[in-house]
Amino acid sequence: MTPLEITFHILGTAVIASPIALLCILGLSSLAGYKLGESVTSRLTQASVWLTSLPTVGIVVLMLATGIRYVPIELGNWVSIPEQHFHFHLKFAFDRLSIPFLLLSCTLCGVVGEFTRRYLHREEGYQRFFLFYAVFFCGMVLSSLASTIETLFVGWEMVGLSSALLVAYFHNRINPVRQAERIWSIYRLSDAALLVAAITMHHMTGEGDFGGLMSSGVWPEGSAAIDSSQALFVGVLILIAAAGKSALFPLSGWLPRAMEGPTPSSAIFYGALSVHLGAYLLLRLSPIIAASLTLQIMVISLGAVSAVCGAIMSRVQSDIKVSLAYASLTQVGVIVVEVGMGLHYLALIHIVGHACLRTMQLLRAPTLLRDVNDLENKIGARLPNETWSDAGHRRPKFGRWWYRFGFERGFMDVTLDTYVVRPFVCVASFCDRIERTITDKISSESSRESDNAELHPEKINRVA
Repeated sequence: MTPLEITFHILGTAVIASPIALLCILGLSSLAGYKLGESVTSRLTQASVWLTSLPTVGIVVLMLATGIRYVPIELGNWVSIPEQHFHFHLKFAFDRLSIPFLLLSCTLCGVVGEFTRRYLHREEGYQRFFLFYAVFFCGMVLSSLASTIETLFVGWEMVGLSSALLVAYFHNRINPVRQAERIWSIYRLSDAALLVAAITMHHMTGEGDFGGLMSSGVWPEGSAAIDSSQALFVGVLILIAAAGKSALFPLSGWLPRAMEGPTPSSAIFYGALSVHLGAYLLLRLSPIIAASLTLQIMVISLGAVSAVCGAIMSRVQSDIKVSLAYASLTQVGVIVVEVGMGLHYLALIHIVGHACLRTMQLLRAPTLLRDVNDLENKIGARLPNETWSDAGHRRPKFGRWWYRFGFERGFMDVTLDTYVVRPFVCVASFCDRIERTITDKISSESSRESDNAELHPEKINRVA
């Protein structure tokens, strides 16, 4: 290795090791029952963000000085099965896509971390919040720099897990826990789609390396190494994964439920980074989208429908955080349209700008009502609340129908519950009854613990 390659390797390893070290410190202290102070926890978090950002800036400077556009960081094979032609490469890459998204993640994680230090001051779950926050930060770094779909899947899972755990942060209340379970179920669907896509890519190309998908050039100039029919199959799975993670239509029902979590987590997850991770996945695999015209049309259509639905629903919400969440959905839908049209750099710039703006709005949301009241007190009058009729405009045609559509959140929850969840639960219950009937006949006793309660009451009391 040349001195330049060694420098790149050291800096890249430092970028990856910093969030992992933070997660290990906070995780081990929690497992050991040792409670770190608030100042120690926040300083460790800020130090990890800085130790991730500074080496990244150093890599950017070296890349600009040398004209290098792609810097791979290979940390070996964690799993290798030569007989099955399977290799789990722990490989990362610094390029024109990963670097901006990583710097955005570091910047916003640092800002929200500093905001949280005061926002959750003396809260009972202060260290628990930062532990989940460390899981999220580590997942974002891995997802941003991943050069293989397996590594991206690890980061993808960490982001989803931390998201659900932070929605249920106030676990002493029933509603946040229920909403977290709903969000986790949608994430499971997107995770399954991404996992099947990863397996399919291995069968098609023999590896999960993103470089194997691009027969020539680096992002965004590469072209897919698979034909259009294969690209369509893999692309549909990727699109399902992106729809679940970014709350695209018709999987948008979990987005307002996610507002049950603390404001800092709502800002960093559903205004800034996590909600854009699906669009980032589409950008990373844009050569696959470009290989199939049908897939391009599907991506553009899904993004357009999501943007329109988000715009309608955001206008009728009475909760400011939910309204901002649907406004984020509108912009994410537009970003997906840009990806489908091949406007990669425009989509990347849109992600960066929208994430920064929405983070600021969501962090300011708790004080907005007080600011409005202060402003009205200063001017001595109510702020005007202009309606269509007050402005002399005609009411839009089918206005009540559109209002109900937005108020009911596009009827997406009802539709999914009626035509997807309930049939699935009925089939699962039917299979469960058949299985228990068969096992009961084989074992000559009931397989349900509740049926044996009268025979062994002491066990039930001991468990209770």
